[in-house]
Amino acid sequence: MSALATAGATVGGGRRRLAGSRVVTGLCVAIVAVALLAAVLGPLLAPHDPNAADLNNAFVGPYGDHPLGFDGQGRDLLSRLLDGARSSMLGPAIVVAVAMAAGTLLAVVSAWLGGWVDSAIGAVLDVLFAFPAVLLAILAAAVFGAGLTAAALALAVAYTPYIARVLRSAALRERAREYVAALEVQGLPAVAICVRHLLPNMVGLVAAQATLLFGYAMVDLAAVSFIGLGVQPPQADWGVMVASGRAGVLQGYPAEALSAGLCIVLVVVAVNLLGERIAQRDGGGAR
Repeated sequence: MSALATAGATVGGGRRRLAGSRVVTGLCVAIVAVALLAAVLGPLLAPHDPNAADLNNAFVGPYGDHPLGFDGQGRDLLSRLLDGARSSMLGPAIVVAVAMAAGTLLAVVSAWLGGWVDSAIGAVLDVLFAFPAVLLAILAAAVFGAGLTAAALALAVAYTPYIARVLRSAALRERAREYVAALEVQGLPAVAICVRHLLPNMVGLVAAQATLLFGYAMVDLAAVSFIGLGVQPPQADWGVMVASGRAGVLQGYPAEALSAGLCIVLVVVAVNLLGERIAQRDGGGAR
């Protein structure tokens, strides 16, 4: 085994041990819970209007009831972080919902029917593999206009083949089990077998893939917003705040970019470690 492979195995093992720690799992759950709470109640919890600008406060540091200070336009940073949690969490949630639904459906249909259907679905997935996720989101923004919806749906299309390939293997294993043959002999319809038995036995892998996908989607959507094709200013969004905070970094006031970037990193790391934990419980299927 090469030194690179040994290092990779060490890092992977360390990550799995970290994900298996109860303390780390509890911390990750807390981070995700806080992010979800901010996404649902952020505008109500924000102490100030997130879009109220006062250039007299531009790049002013923390004071009084402004614990994080102000951005370059004199807007309260804490309020913008809380308000921006909604779009920052909603976008990845849309990507995960669409990609998991489409990927699971394609995987089950491909595994159940096999033959030319499996080959046709595989060919379509091979074509989709050729499109990088961010590039597809940029193309969608160019065609349909910049915004969260177009970028999220484009990323969902790009992620679908990865989900379908992973879940197809699990669906094939379930399809070959004896209980499926017994249910077919009893005359139970294929749809009923898949919905009542096959899919429930895959739920652990589906959940693990969904959590891992959420982290990837959050990073990609933040990147799309960073280049100006996702959420549009003045709406608060963590990716937008990282982009607009570049001017502050050059002027020695990195609070906006760092705080938004830290929120993204914390949530992505938390959901990925939770995904690793779910994968471990499911027998290591999601990798």
